[in-house]
Amino acid sequence: MQLGTRWPVGGDTPARLPAAVVDAVRTVEAEVAGFDTSAWRWTLTWLEGRPIVELDDGTVIRYDSVQDRAVITPPPTD
Repeated sequence: MQLGTRWPVGGDTPARLPAAVVDAVRTVEAEVAGFDTSAWRWTLTWLEGRPIVELDDGTVIRYDSVQDRAVITPPPTD
């Protein structure tokens, strides 16, 4: 696993992210728009050359390179 970068909600995504992942990030950001996300960050890591993006609330986005799509896993609920 390789750490990529961190960036704030609403900020510019890293250039290396596939378009499907960028679209998924924007979808999640639209869903949390009513919350105070000013301190939230996205964390990008690379596993076997594929991006995994996690939001501070626990939302995870994984990239399926075979189907060129991003899969959003919502944060765990208590």
